[in-house]
Amino acid sequence: MSPRRTTVEPSQGVFNVEWPLFGELSRSLALKVARDYDPDIVIGIATAGVVPGAVIAAILDVEFHSLLVSRRYHAEHVRETPTVFGQVPPEVRGHRVLLVDETCDSGETMRLAVSAVVNAGASEVRTAVAFRTGDYAPDYHAIATRSTVILPWDREVLVDGDLVPNPRYAEALRELS
Repeated sequence: MSPRRTTVEPSQGVFNVEWPLFGELSRSLALKVARDYDPDIVIGIATAGVVPGAVIAAILDVEFHSLLVSRRYHAEHVRETPTVFGQVPPEVRGHRVLLVDETCDSGETMRLAVSAVVNAGASEVRTAVAFRTGDYAPDYHAIATRSTVILPWDREVLVDGDLVPNPRYAEALRELS
């Protein structure tokens, strides 16, 4: 299946995801995939796509790998184009692959990962995300929203030995208070 671009109706606010909801969304996404596709391998796009990818791979009872695709940030917090920082697992050659990320907005990261996996010889590649947050339409998603999504593992970070609210989400976290 090739990616499609469609329009998601805008919404606002903050979508604060707790662990139980994350688990149910991963389960739901795995069931959607299983009804339509039979992947041999699941690849979680690191870093945040590894968590839902590993859960989905466990539910589907298939091999799991990760692929580091990330963006570098300038001092002004301007995002650069995503880059593949790791190697595609050689096990993908000749196999059906499901690429999983936590969210998908513009699709830049997902398109780059798909290209890398196809170039590594996968026989078929499909995409899945927990949260579709933009116009790019992966093959499977659990929820479409324009809200700022705060995942359970993103809410806090360790600073000098203490868990503190994640500065990247400071404004959104204030909205929740």
